[in-house]
Amino acid sequence: MLSLLKFQNVLEQLQPQSQQKTYLLAVSGGVDSMVLADMFQVSGVKFQVAHINYHLRNEDSKLDQKLVSDFCERCKIPFHLYEVSAKDQKPENSIQNWARELRYRFFRKIQKEQNLEYLVTAHHLNDQLETFIINLSKASGIKGLSGIPANENNIIRPLLNFSKDEIYEFAKENKIEYREDVSNQKTDYLRNKVRHHVVPELEKINENFLQNFSKSIEILNQTKDVLNDLVNEKINGFESNIETGQTIIDKEKFSKESDLLRFEILKRFGFNDEKEMQKIFTAQTGSSFFNSEYQLTINRNELILNQRMEDGRWMTEDEEIALEIFERNVLIPENIKNEIQEFGKCNWKIDENKIKLPLKLRKKKEGDVFFPIGMIGKKKVSKFFKDEKISILAKQKIWLLCDANKQIIGVLPFRQDGRFASNDNLINQLIIKL
Repeated sequence: MLSLLKFQNVLEQLQPQSQQKTYLLAVSGGVDSMVLADMFQVSGVKFQVAHINYHLRNEDSKLDQKLVSDFCERCKIPFHLYEVSAKDQKPENSIQNWARELRYRFFRKIQKEQNLEYLVTAHHLNDQLETFIINLSKASGIKGLSGIPANENNIIRPLLNFSKDEIYEFAKENKIEYREDVSNQKTDYLRNKVRHHVVPELEKINENFLQNFSKSIEILNQTKDVLNDLVNEKINGFESNIETGQTIIDKEKFSKESDLLRFEILKRFGFNDEKEMQKIFTAQTGSSFFNSEYQLTINRNELILNQRMEDGRWMTEDEEIALEIFERNVLIPENIKNEIQEFGKCNWKIDENKIKLPLKLRKKKEGDVFFPIGMIGKKKVSKFFKDEKISILAKQKIWLLCDANKQIIGVLPFRQDGRFASNDNLINQLIIKL
């Protein structure tokens, strides 16, 4: 049964030295959140309360708000209110998702303003079961079947192992005021259908169903942790470069892993759609896949993952690097020189009269063209790469030499632009020797 001591033990497990932490409690006025607020208050933990009034239930919404605000005033707890208005543009469908996004945005705002470390919600064991059933119906992976996490992303849920009946019993014994949301009795939403039609039938089959489910979810969470450790081990074994944000996966080795492990690894890089992941496994060389964080490119025997930066650029698209000149020699930074020399050497002579200093290095951009020495006319850099049979991986390591007028002086170390080449007798010439 739920007791104050059990609650305090759970809180301490979730957050060691819990008395020294600060919390924001999401309190709706229902029995779950009012019990949660009461136990935090009695335990002497530092916390504040946030309440959302959606104005979806007219007078009932006002009474919910009053109950929570009165509790906070009586106990001298800081109270934060958000009242939904026309500016919030309530959608005709997906109201639950809209409401969830709105409230979490509000909660995070209060946390930041008040410097509160953790958000606390009153999810309980029945919520956990409903979530499991919903995710099961969606062919969810092990993360979905593991249910609602008790401690993740600075959100803690200390009531997660206690049933709704236990919470009601605790409220009755301790004379805790709460309000019932009559809309929870409707079956308009999937969760309510599961709550009122599916769960009761399962409990008829086995009166200990909820307790047994609690043990099962614990095992699933342990399984998830083992899988996470294995995924971490595999990812740590990939060739990666923190500076460029690039990760390379050996395609042949990767294909020998189980479907589950491959899916879980790709999920870490933001590829969550099962159909898209199937395409990745069968795609031809040169195929690319994108999400908000990564670009995945198939390159013969490799999967190349490039990370996108906050401003939308790929991390491999470095800023321009200005080059210094010493005694007519153009100085290339040692780390870049080592990268370039993987592809060969060069000895370029540049007519200083035809360029504008400073010289710079940058990566290829869409639409780049130059006039390769020894060839007639201009050529797109992308076409030059193709003609030279330069691999996708190599392309991402190659640097273009440019001047202050953004003219491409050459593709290092492959080919110089003939327009800026100097003859051996010219005095005003710069030298690049690799």
